[in-house]
Amino acid sequence: MRALHTSDWHVGKRIGRYDRSDEYRAVIAEVTAIAAAEQVDIVLHSGDLFDRPVPPIEAMDVAFSGLVELTDGGRRPVVVIAGNHDSAGFFEALAPFLRGQNIHLVGEIKRPDAGGVLEIDTPAGPAVVSCFPFLREGRAFHVWDAVEEHYKLYADRLRAISEAYSAYAGELAGTDAVQFLVAHFLVGGVKVHGHGAPRGERSLHMGEAYAATSEAIPPGPQYVALGHIHAPQPVPGAKVPAEYAGSLLELDFGEAGEQKRVVVVDVAPGLPASVRSVPLSAGRRLVRAHGEWSELIGRDDVRESYLDLTVETAGPDPGLVDRARNEFDFLVNVRAEYPRVEADSAARSGKTLDELYAAYYLESEGVPAADELVAAFREVMEEAGYASG
Repeated sequence: MRALHTSDWHVGKRIGRYDRSDEYRAVIAEVTAIAAAEQVDIVLHSGDLFDRPVPPIEAMDVAFSGLVELTDGGRRPVVVIAGNHDSAGFFEALAPFLRGQNIHLVGEIKRPDAGGVLEIDTPAGPAVVSCFPFLREGRAFHVWDAVEEHYKLYADRLRAISEAYSAYAGELAGTDAVQFLVAHFLVGGVKVHGHGAPRGERSLHMGEAYAATSEAIPPGPQYVALGHIHAPQPVPGAKVPAEYAGSLLELDFGEAGEQKRVVVVDVAPGLPASVRSVPLSAGRRLVRAHGEWSELIGRDDVRESYLDLTVETAGPDPGLVDRARNEFDFLVNVRAEYPRVEADSAARSGKTLDELYAAYYLESEGVPAADELVAAFREVMEEAGYASG
């Protein structure tokens, strides 16, 4: 049996002022083409289909149209669990309507014998898929437990749920079916690359309280498809083949330069899976560029990319934003970088308004305010009826 593992689409996510719907359509079409070329029997999506719980209409059209295309006219089953960005209730409400398309949405964490473990027919034979959507911390312990118990109980709950799924799935699979676990959680020790810039993973769900140990990956499944981490990588410490497929596009500048992928999994009943990455090329690249203006405008890589720009200047440059917007078609962020001096913010009592303004300017901009700027401030204050002394 051959499976395709994809994850963390985050359909509907914008970057700055730019809508990325066309990029999502293009990269999902690329995933569909890979599924066809590889003659995939089942698709596993490990969560964060959308970027927010109530997605815009266009985002729903992009995502669900893509899932339908991945079924190859209903021949190929597609399993999708809810991630921390998705609405579990929304998934559950839509699930009955999509099941006829051979799309299996699982939003809530369920008992193994009540929908948590699915028996699915594929063109290559039966598959047993354990579905472990994102577990919110508040559901893992009682509020009156000691705080130090919260972290332990969350990891313990993850492990217990995985083990329960594994045991039940093993009974269903017997010797004839392939076993998969599809889950959305953080395993401690995973690498979250960053380049010092924000990333697409939700920071509230990335701390110690949300970290599982490798014990949450049970030995029963032949492949574990994990979501939540956007940097593609194997799951650290896992006893069976387990991968974070990673996000579909570079979502934030902390992901700039990451090679995005899907994972193709070959597996037979009772045998360990073999995995390989298939790179994705669709979507506009993200670039963080730093240097002097004359150098930056000569770089080819900044012209067609979403751009986070840091320009080295001698001091504040009020016209930099407009100049950068006129020069670069896909500018997202721009800032000036120049030598700054420490401002003395103490003992401001008794100062005039223009003196206070000069002190504020020094503190916020890192350089003294020009005499002309302070004079203009004084004129504005006088016109507004304030005394300068």
